[in-house]
Amino acid sequence: MPATSEAGGAPGASPLVAAAAELAAAFREPASRWDAEGRVPPEALRTLAATGLLAADLPSQHGGRGLTPAELGEVTAHLGGVCSALRGLLTVQSMVAAALLRWGTRAQRADWLPGLADGTLIAGFAATEDGAGSALGEVATTIEDDGDGLRVTGRKKWVTFGESADVLLVLGRHPDGLTTVLVETTRSGVRTEPVTGQLGMRAAGIAHVTLDGVRIPAGHRIAPPGTGLSHVAASALDHGRYTVAWGCVGMAEACVADAAAHAAARLQGGLPLGRHQSVGALLARSAVSAAAARELAALAGRARTRGPGRGITETIMAKYAAAGAAAETARAAVQVLGAAGIAPDSRAGRHYRDAKVMEIIEGAQEVAESHLAEQLLRRHGAVA
Repeated sequence: MPATSEAGGAPGASPLVAAAAELAAAFREPASRWDAEGRVPPEALRTLAATGLLAADLPSQHGGRGLTPAELGEVTAHLGGVCSALRGLLTVQSMVAAALLRWGTRAQRADWLPGLADGTLIAGFAATEDGAGSALGEVATTIEDDGDGLRVTGRKKWVTFGESADVLLVLGRHPDGLTTVLVETTRSGVRTEPVTGQLGMRAAGIAHVTLDGVRIPAGHRIAPPGTGLSHVAASALDHGRYTVAWGCVGMAEACVADAAAHAAARLQGGLPLGRHQSVGALLARSAVSAAAARELAALAGRARTRGPGRGITETIMAKYAAAGAAAETARAAVQVLGAAGIAPDSRAGRHYRDAKVMEIIEGAQEVAESHLAEQLLRRHGAVA
């Protein structure tokens, strides 16, 4: 059963976790409207930033709140249980911040991290392209030396909050190897194309971004060429998987709660709906799936406390299990809720759509299976 609720954090929870719970409760009703309108209003984003929830796991010297992995997980679960778009903002903001914290220079951290933490800068992670989704090593975007600066040319797709981002962390191809750079969206040659009507995360300001010979200072490169994917983007993606996992935990727990509440109140044949064996079985399976996802996410959180670069496999396992749990519990909730589950304002219906997206972003389920299988083979002595 969930350890937290939308009305408040668990006993002894950090103040920021409790604040996230309060915000989740306040955002529960308008979240359906945001999804229908295809945008999170600026005032909601400002509230999220003012509460200190953006890049909240950054150290205090960089403007963050120093949240532990466990605390960050609970914050993300609260938001994910209400609005995947808000969780998406938290995810992409912390992805870019985590990559900068680990691989940026002292000057780059001083220049960029405080703005990411206080919300004066909204970040986007621009990696995916037409020919480079799960296989990011195939990116065609070019990052070339240009006098005393760099020139970036390419087209990125499915950038979460790309429609409103102030700065993008861009993965591209340099003659000396894959590299990452920061590109402000106000620079000449940057064009955004808002994406609407997609299956899920409809309020997340997703956009395709064209970079047409965009010139940036050489100091906007993060880490040397050749480390763009293996180090910088990998750190961002690892952080993203962790927050997506916890967001899916929140989605799964919310779906269980909605289905159980309906099954307890709705009468069918003179009995509460949940007393019918088939419905009770659905509820039981959903509850177990959500609880298992929470335990794996907590395991990943404990592994990540050992330091940067730790807990990668545990995080992939947690994301895989939690995304599957969100899909399973959302499907069950819609089935139990019946007509109410497919209503325009149904949270379970929205989670049903969003959950499929969760099985794809930050590493599709099939990619996770390949990684986990490889780890098992290595552990048990298989020779490549």
